[in-house]
Amino acid sequence: MRTLFVIDPIDTFNLQGDSSWMLMVETARRGWPQAWCLVTDLRVRNGKAVTQARNLEVDVNAWSYRYDAEQEEPLDAFDVVWMRKDPPFNMDYIFATYILDLALKTTLILNDPRSIKASNEKMVALQWPEFCPPTLVTNRIPEIVAFAEAHDRIVLKPWDGNGGRGVLVTDRNDRNLRSMAELLTSEGRAYCIVQRYLPEVRQGDKRIILVDGEPMGWFHRVPAEGDHRGNMHVGATVHACELTARDQEICAAIGPRLKAEGLVFVGIDVIGEYMTEINVTSPTGLHEVRRLQGRHLEHEIVSASFERRQRMLAP
Repeated sequence: MRTLFVIDPIDTFNLQGDSSWMLMVETARRGWPQAWCLVTDLRVRNGKAVTQARNLEVDVNAWSYRYDAEQEEPLDAFDVVWMRKDPPFNMDYIFATYILDLALKTTLILNDPRSIKASNEKMVALQWPEFCPPTLVTNRIPEIVAFAEAHDRIVLKPWDGNGGRGVLVTDRNDRNLRSMAELLTSEGRAYCIVQRYLPEVRQGDKRIILVDGEPMGWFHRVPAEGDHRGNMHVGATVHACELTARDQEICAAIGPRLKAEGLVFVGIDVIGEYMTEINVTSPTGLHEVRRLQGRHLEHEIVSASFERRQRMLAP
């Protein structure tokens, strides 16, 4: 089961917090050969997807790695390719998924690049509006102002943002409201996501990790003092929690479709009673689940990839 990871530069990883690293450790534990590459290494030669791969050796005991010099290889030289490049989800990202599409007949690619293209993380949750807070997607500044008038306090998000970057909280009395709307829409030329502010966010949000459509790990993220974002890289802390009946209802509704669309490793964000995002590009949280729940989800995820590859090879 030779595996390729399409990632950001591995030398920039925080090995104590990176979920792609956990998948690499589990792959090494099983004795599978593996390699890594950058998105910018992906190319097409005469209709065939190729990359500059670097063979990778992971020491699961020393928690260290080494890799060889890059060499060109076709993607069909690998059994499994994990697309784990962090957002932003821009045209470069989308174009990389087009290249990955060319290897789908011979190689298992996870998450499925066709579904990644169809699942913008800010937008895909709206396919289940019954689980989402009141939401407006627009590039029209007067509509944003009117939405604030109707809901008092609102959250503005760039459609292609990630990690809480560019997320703004404002209200109808804020003299900077129109300026914020102009900023996020590039003065009406770009779309942004506008949602009713959920006061429960002050107590944090919940990250739920689904593996092949099933909820298998979860934890609570509490924003740093003076911040409204539950992202760990901006200082949020994580705590153990339980799934509520509402959480289970959300997972039961979205899980079968995620599985059917080849979205094997997914993280959803829930604030109070509402789902706010479905993360399909490069979700995180494996270290946190391991520490807080004692669950090794990397084992479940890699096992799911093995089972899918076996089904793919079956006559």
